[in-house]
Amino acid sequence: MSKENEPIYGAKLNPEGMDGAVKIANDVIASIAGLAATEAEGVAYMSGNMTKEFIGKFGIKNLSKGAVIGVENGEVSAELSLVVQYGYSIPKVAKAVQEKVRTAIESMTGLTVLRVNVHIVGVDIEKA
Repeated sequence: MSKENEPIYGAKLNPEGMDGAVKIANDVIASIAGLAATEAEGVAYMSGNMTKEFIGKFGIKNLSKGAVIGVENGEVSAELSLVVQYGYSIPKVAKAVQEKVRTAIESMTGLTVLRVNVHIVGVDIEKA
């Protein structure tokens, strides 16, 4: 297993008296962040990724491109690179992405999100 795919978070489980551990790989958290980001209105796609329509048609599952995740002591920092659709307010799109990503990661993993940094790397004028 490569270093970036190593499990980074462990939690004790105790269902009906059994002990166990849950480990979540960085790529899983990056995929959650990528999917949540592309659901924000005004986001064309993640940098290095295809549009949502292309993903849907061809079943592409790698949504982690354009997302870099760091986890330390159960706290997540996310760096997202994305392209916005022409005509949308970049500050409003970035804020919506931050909120969606924070909510998705925290609700799906139980980790605390410290920061979500959004890097706008382009504007999609195709749909303009």
